[in-house]
Amino acid sequence: MADKEDTPKKQSDLGLRLISAVILGPLVLAITYWGGPAYSLLILVAAVLFLWEWFTITGGLEKPAAAGTGFVTLLALITLSYLGSPEIGLAVLLAGSVAAYLLAGAGRTGRWVAEGVFYSGLALFSLFAAREGVSGLLFSFFLLFVVWATDIFAYFTGRALGGPKLWKQVSPKKTWSGALGGLVIATIFGAGVVYAAGAQNIWLWALLAAGLSIVSQAGDLLESAIKRRFDVKDSSRLIPGHGGIMDRIDGLVAAAIFAVLIGLISGGTFSDPIAGLGLS
Repeated sequence: MADKEDTPKKQSDLGLRLISAVILGPLVLAITYWGGPAYSLLILVAAVLFLWEWFTITGGLEKPAAAGTGFVTLLALITLSYLGSPEIGLAVLLAGSVAAYLLAGAGRTGRWVAEGVFYSGLALFSLFAAREGVSGLLFSFFLLFVVWATDIFAYFTGRALGGPKLWKQVSPKKTWSGALGGLVIATIFGAGVVYAAGAQNIWLWALLAAGLSIVSQAGDLLESAIKRRFDVKDSSRLIPGHGGIMDRIDGLVAAAIFAVLIGLISGGTFSDPIAGLGLS
């Protein structure tokens, strides 16, 4: 009886997810295509909401001075990056994270606050820096499609095939079949997107797609672990059928940070980290 009672609710949630995706997906793609101030505002709003949810989950909002410092730090970071001083922006991010830690009274709460500021700031910087590079538009679309394909096909493959759990203690519903299905389809899909766009070095793009898919799933598990640590089901209820911003962009955040980090290690610059990936 319980399964029959839960079915209408599951179908309703799936319907809400589809409606939200149909509305938000094209909007995000359009603003990413436009770039400029609209894109900067989009990712700033996303980062602020991400951090607000992080604070809500971990208790950071109980430390208003620390929380306020975090939000101001994100604003300063995107402003400096947009004005062409990303190095200074990153220095401000580091200083803001330390200040938030101290204002929160240090200790365990302070660590959660500082980690939230730093993580959301790295995500904001990464999403901005990747889009502003020479290959930024193609890479941003590639990143979005790979993460979305991973999320969608992991969900449906896992439901269709079932099997052993990926990490039952953290996320009871995720399966190895879903993770592998998302990885395979996202790799093929990502390579197909850049091939259709006329990009070169398709095998490098495919390899990167596979890496980003794995990292995006790790980001999803990280958020699940945090929510389980604080006994929270959804980060918020901002998006009908989807939960909160953290629930939707946890994989994107992790993948973007990973891509920019690899690009910088490979010789990219803070203004154009993607150039270091050698994809063009």
